Amino acid sequence: MRADLAALKASLAKLAKAHKDTVMMGRTHGVHAEPTTFGLVVATWYSELKRDIRRFEDAASDVEAGKISGAVGTFANTPPAVEAYVTEQLGIRAQEISTQILPRDLHAHYIQTLGLIATSVERFALQIRHMQRTEVHEVEEHFNKGQKGSSAMPHKRNPIGSENVSGLARVIRGYETPALEDVLLWHERDISHSSAERIMLPDATGLLDYILHRFTSILDNLDVFPDRMKANMNLTHGLIYSQRVMLKLIEAGLSREQAYDLVQPKTAVAWDEHRAFRPLLEADPKITDRLSQADLDDAFDYHYHLKHVDEIFKRVGLA
Repeated sequence: MRADLAALKASLAKLAKAHKDTVMMGRTHGVHAEPTTFGLVVATWYSELKRDIRRFEDAASDVEAGKISGAVGTFANTPPAVEAYVTEQLGIRAQEISTQILPRDLHAHYIQTLGLIATSVERFALQIRHMQRTEVHEVEEHFNKGQKGSSAMPHKRNPIGSENVSGLARVIRGYETPALEDVLLWHERDISHSSAERIMLPDATGLLDYILHRFTSILDNLDVFPDRMKANMNLTHGLIYSQRVMLKLIEAGLSREQAYDLVQPKTAVAWDEHRAFRPLLEADPKITDRLSQADLDDAFDYHYHLKHVDEIFKRVGLA
């Protein structure tokens, strides 16, 4: 597990650095918002996985414990020194206090951590699935020559790897409920937890390891289409720069409300009539009296949004 977490982290770092300056459309609510880069998108995944690795080490240290404290945890027939010696030889810690068993909140923490890591990887996979949609087509899981995407439709190239990750992540999350229920044992123990743990502990661990391995392979072979990313930025005919135009008008002396009221009707026309945004601005003297062509050039320059990319990469540890 640790090796596969490290491998995925390295793959994310490589992909983020390779596309640090690959401009694309940032989306909020599924709608075009402002420009970003594909490298920044992947950098958010990298940062999240770093947190996941810390969580895994914390949960693993919790569950890597042992006890030899007797039937109810009193060391009645075996002194604590025996427990200390055995756990030391095994390379695990001695649980500071126990009953007949280790407390099951430790195992619940472990399963919940696996569920959270699986959810992180599913989030990454889900974005790949969205970006591979025909209407977007900014990335694509690598498709080998002769590979079949659909038995009925020869043209299909489906993101089956990312879909597989999504499905298995749901299974792992499903184990979180029985893991929490297993904390609720009677007195110094009962055996209601055992049957569930025999299934979920090895299964959740194995499934997550498989998810990590498979998604790393997806990333290592991912096809990225920078030209399509740039083309998609132009789908709204310049509307993505509306905020910059509004801010320019504010800098020119208008109130925020006045600037908004000047720009917003132009965006509505551009949306509804599929017209270019900038000519609508240039046709309004109330705007051109305040903004020069150089001002508009600056407002419609996507590089403005990316000026801190290098600094963000340094903060994430990808410099």
